[in-house]
Amino acid sequence: MSDDNPYALSHLDVLESEAVHIFREVAGEFERPVLLFSGGKDSIAMLHLALKAFAPAPLPFTLLHVDTGHNFPEVLEYRDRTVAAHGLRLHVASVQEFIDDGRLRERPDGTRNPLQTAPLLDAIERNRFDAVFGGGRRDEEKARAKERVFSLRDEFGGWDPRRQRPELWQLYNGRHAPGEHVRVFPLSNWTELDVWQYIAREKIDLPEIYFAHEREVFQRNGMWLAPGDWGGPRDTEHVERRLVRYRTVGDMSCTGAVDSDAATVDAVIAEIAASRLTERGATRADDKLSEAAMEDRKREGYF
Repeated sequence: MSDDNPYALSHLDVLESEAVHIFREVAGEFERPVLLFSGGKDSIAMLHLALKAFAPAPLPFTLLHVDTGHNFPEVLEYRDRTVAAHGLRLHVASVQEFIDDGRLRERPDGTRNPLQTAPLLDAIERNRFDAVFGGGRRDEEKARAKERVFSLRDEFGGWDPRRQRPELWQLYNGRHAPGEHVRVFPLSNWTELDVWQYIAREKIDLPEIYFAHEREVFQRNGMWLAPGDWGGPRDTEHVERRLVRYRTVGDMSCTGAVDSDAATVDAVIAEIAASRLTERGATRADDKLSEAAMEDRKREGYF
């Protein structure tokens, strides 16, 4: 709040109010919403907002995580601890299960991020989820900048930019045919810096992976990747210990660390404020495949 005008809202107040409105709108309009929760910072902020939107009542929907099998252990530990602390129900869709029963095949490069689409769509169909909250933000990537807050998906989970609906005056159209569902993005208008400033204001706990720590990493295609069973490092790749942190957290095979000594939230905020690269542009190998990599995957049902 402004000291000069007690009725003026800060930019974080405005963003929080918008997100709370979106959560309540979905809860009133849809029958079976679900919130994607991975233990990453955006999903953590999104869950915090959802809990705030319905407090003191319990959260009126469940959580869903698409587990690639290559997730960072400390992030999974945080996920499970948070779910238990709030007494929430978590659905886990496993990429490994789809590989084991032959519905998916391992990729030559070892990354499983592109393989998340099939388990995600299967979980949506099997549980009859009609609205799926995601933590995507428009500042992250070009394809995400095209998407509305309410994003209609067809019966195959596909996204068609031509079917985007106007959202004037924060009026959201959740109409969908049987078999279709709507992806909902409460953080659409947030930036990475907004998320971190909100985390600081609300004193939200995060996995330590987001802060500077010594870690074994190796370099591949200009990125510092973590060793693991997913296929790294190769014989020619040298493992070393470096002081790093992660700006975004996904599959270990495609999520790079950045050199950093930012060990506190305030230090991270200062670091981000000076950066010219989004976290996905700087640290996600799967988005470097082509200019249209994300949009192609979204058309197939990815977030």
